[in-house]
Amino acid sequence: MDLVPKPDQVVAAASNVAHKLLYGGLADLRPMPRTLIDDGLLREVYHYRPAGTTRPSGDPVLLVTPLAAPALCYDLRRGCSVVEHFVTQGRPTYLVEYGEVSFRDRGLGMEHWVDEVVPAAVRAVSDHAGGRPVHVVGWSLGGIFSLLAAAGAELPIASLSVLGSPVDVTQVPLIAPLRPLLHLASGAGYTGNGLVTRAYQAMGGAPKPLVKWAFQLSAFQKLVTKPIALATHIDDQDFLAQIEAVDRFTANMIAYPGRTFGQLYHRMAKGNQLATGEFELGERTLRLADIDVPVLVFGGSTDGIAPIPAVRTMVPLLSASPEVRFEVVPGGHLGMLTGRAARRSTWPVLDEWIDQWSGDTEAATIGTNRRRRHTSAASRALSR
Repeated sequence: MDLVPKPDQVVAAASNVAHKLLYGGLADLRPMPRTLIDDGLLREVYHYRPAGTTRPSGDPVLLVTPLAAPALCYDLRRGCSVVEHFVTQGRPTYLVEYGEVSFRDRGLGMEHWVDEVVPAAVRAVSDHAGGRPVHVVGWSLGGIFSLLAAAGAELPIASLSVLGSPVDVTQVPLIAPLRPLLHLASGAGYTGNGLVTRAYQAMGGAPKPLVKWAFQLSAFQKLVTKPIALATHIDDQDFLAQIEAVDRFTANMIAYPGRTFGQLYHRMAKGNQLATGEFELGERTLRLADIDVPVLVFGGSTDGIAPIPAVRTMVPLLSASPEVRFEVVPGGHLGMLTGRAARRSTWPVLDEWIDQWSGDTEAATIGTNRRRRHTSAASRALSR
């Protein structure tokens, strides 16, 4: 809104305030319709129903949720939903999420997700889609899980897309200054009896309030300036709707299981293992160099949780992949995936990548038609 508002800005602002007061919000938060096709311990695999008369075609896409974050990351709100985008493009779209993590799950380690949850989800999706290979898309820790699962097992994966997944934590501003203190505070190794280790073992992991606080801390500047942003964009319905949707996402954070949190803490935050291209899991060592499928890697231009250097480190480590592509897109940690700018940056690149590595002989024609529909839809959305 201008310093001296124009008449149309005043009308739009009044309309937004009235809508907020009368209806409780501006965002369309309806979830995309879906059906459960497979489940297990902290594993739920969903298939999203086709939109209208659209007949899904091509290889399926599996969206892998990170721990602690709700599956809302992929279905934030109508108009800014990765799921909605893929479904309306006519792609067979699936998602794996984990449900609520409680104290009774404290003994589950990363092995559960890397060796069981993600592989089971990939196989279930491939079976449901008629035996087709799967395009796996993982955001944040979901990307790390996807990489390690692909490195550790033979799976029907057509391609991997990894968004905002930090490999070199020495490049993460929130963690790098604290790493010397971690060695002093946590004791030696995973079983060390330092202060931090005793704390997360006593709590059974990282509880939801702590996870929510950590996510907000990563975007502290935005949190502090949020009242100003709301006041200056009070005439922008799309902006206000996005704020509402992100607030809902943050309010639905999920806890980390104790053993998994310990592995992440000791082996990544403290030991920075993955930056070497290797990760110890159980009795074996997983190597990024063993991943032999195409990998698309995204870094967010303003991502404080996974800065570009922390993500880009993985590119040379994927030496067996037939193609590794690195893209920098606008947005912070969540915004790069499902922000308003992602509609015309991240999503078209994902479309192009999936079409490129689709096994369909008519993929080029389908991809062209999808991009035309996307361009038309994006133009209409931006004009509103």
